[in-house]
Amino acid sequence: MKGIVHLVGAGPGDPDLITVKARRRLAEADVVLYDALVHPEALSVCRKDAELVFVGKRAGRESARQAAIHELMLEHASAGKRVVRLKGGDPYLFGRGSEEAEFLAEHGIPFEVVPGVPSPLAATAYAGISLTHRTRSSSVAYVTATESEEKDRTSHDWPKLATATQTLVIFMGVRKLETLMRILAENGRDPSTPVAVIQWASLPKQRTVIGTVADIAEKAKAAGVGMPALTIVGDVVSLREQLRWYDARPLFGKRVLVPRTAEGSERLVRLLRDRGAEAVVAPSLRIVPPEDPEALAEAAAKASTYDLVLFTSGNTVDAFFAALASRGKDARALGTAEVAAVGPKTAEALAKYGVRADLVAKSTRAEGLLEELRRRHADLAKKRVLFPRAESARPVLLEGLRADGAEVDLVVAYRALPPNDEGRREIQAAVDEGVDAVLVSSGATFDHLVDALRDPACLRAAKLVSIGPVTTDAIQKHGFEVAAEASESTLEALVDALEASYEGGS
Repeated sequence: MKGIVHLVGAGPGDPDLITVKARRRLAEADVVLYDALVHPEALSVCRKDAELVFVGKRAGRESARQAAIHELMLEHASAGKRVVRLKGGDPYLFGRGSEEAEFLAEHGIPFEVVPGVPSPLAATAYAGISLTHRTRSSSVAYVTATESEEKDRTSHDWPKLATATQTLVIFMGVRKLETLMRILAENGRDPSTPVAVIQWASLPKQRTVIGTVADIAEKAKAAGVGMPALTIVGDVVSLREQLRWYDARPLFGKRVLVPRTAEGSERLVRLLRDRGAEAVVAPSLRIVPPEDPEALAEAAAKASTYDLVLFTSGNTVDAFFAALASRGKDARALGTAEVAAVGPKTAEALAKYGVRADLVAKSTRAEGLLEELRRRHADLAKKRVLFPRAESARPVLLEGLRADGAEVDLVVAYRALPPNDEGRREIQAAVDEGVDAVLVSSGATFDHLVDALRDPACLRAAKLVSIGPVTTDAIQKHGFEVAAEASESTLEALVDALEASYEGGS
């Protein structure tokens, strides 16, 4: 049986701009042939057993020839596999997707085209430029500066094209910018016409250079603009100062180190990306099972025999219910036990397993949960409490409950260990590239971060933002200053604190 090839557009760069259907096709694929400009995060939805093959083409670099890509599609589809040919932007807009579709049709291979957000739409939207405007432009032309190698001369009719539309979008023209602008001027385009060159559209490293037909080549060269970039010619470019929003954000373009596990950083990455920052995830700790996983499984299975079950983190919740599942049980094992959670995010983690916390401490610190428990229960003496937690957690809650006479069974739910050698290399590489800020969500995270670096003093050039007083103390013990501290111990407040630290222009 023959498989099928899905020609899928990944969008312009920002992984959140990929379509729902594109993500679905990626999740179903046996083989993914992906290009250079595809954001790595787009591949995160692929199955673990899927074969991911890089076939990217970048100017000036060795890459797979188009014929080889054709053969790969044919080989895998003929073997009955579901193949995704993942291309930046849209497959049919200067993406050679139509050539690939023609090849598949000629060989009788079923195919589907999944359109992507075209780069001109994203580039202009993110740069504060509208391709059309009721009073400035009612026509747009797309043109590529790089044509087929088989052509012995350009097919562009520049005498007509130069002035045929009010807005002109030039793909892959940054290396020929001076020549292109001269051709436009020679063929009737006013040299004073506004021009924008937009590099790395829709990403935190996006750069926009503004000039005119007469001087944009010089300005782009001075700014060091390279590929990938789009050139927009037309009066609509003058809208930028009024319409720009993306690169006007306080965190735009900031490289922010997130020293958390990849699995625990998704929400923080999204929060940073939504504010224009580039999140650099570096695994400064590893979440691993306890040395005695059976102890957790046994305690979880008997949860209904306790008066109280306490949860102080999402990691603990996940570990607890994984242990229950290992015994063939689910949330019903909690019975009538009262469930208490530190902070709303821990309560949300419980809700994923069908459990609504009976008590949710507003504070995300152990002291806050202890205070809420004392307020709710006039007498904690003789209360049987199951307390799963991290191996190295602070003893505040445990000691406080026992001081009040509660019978507390402490069980290790997980261990937070330092990064392995590969993780240490990732951290060092991230810092070597330069970071503007570091978001520190726990003292242990910062301890491991400092230990992983060849020279921790390099962090002094970055803003260190703490999630709360306990974490601030841990940072200061290493001799570092804290630039900002979150008003409450949540990831949202942590990002708010970072943004506030930049709002003054620092």
